Amino acid sequence: MNPVLPFITDKEEDIKELVRLAYLNGAKFIHTYMGMTLRENQRDYYFNKLDQNINGLKEKYIKYYGNKYKCIVPNYKKIYKEFIDECNKYGLLYDMKDIIKAYKKEIKSSEQITLF
Repeated sequence: MNPVLPFITDKEEDIKELVRLAYLNGAKFIHTYMGMTLRENQRDYYFNKLDQNINGLKEKYIKYYGNKYKCIVPNYKKIYKEFIDECNKYGLLYDMKDIIKAYKKEIKSSEQITLF
């Protein structure tokens, strides 16, 4: 579930709705790190789009994140707890080790398959 855009899609109701919709559409798991990445060229493009669409938000990003590659949402602890609560509510896995463990159980055979 990425990216979660800081100051744009990082509201509790956004996260709750995404989890609910994932469940309703048959998801078994959701993995997220509650943020986004901005490489140099991505940052330029993203900031240009912010300037075109949301006044003042680029400056907020620059002040809060500077030139960081990883931009984790400011309210990470609170919103991640909401995410976990919603996943638990719908029975969705969210921790990568649990996701991998669940899917390894589905592998029935250790026999190597052939391409031809």
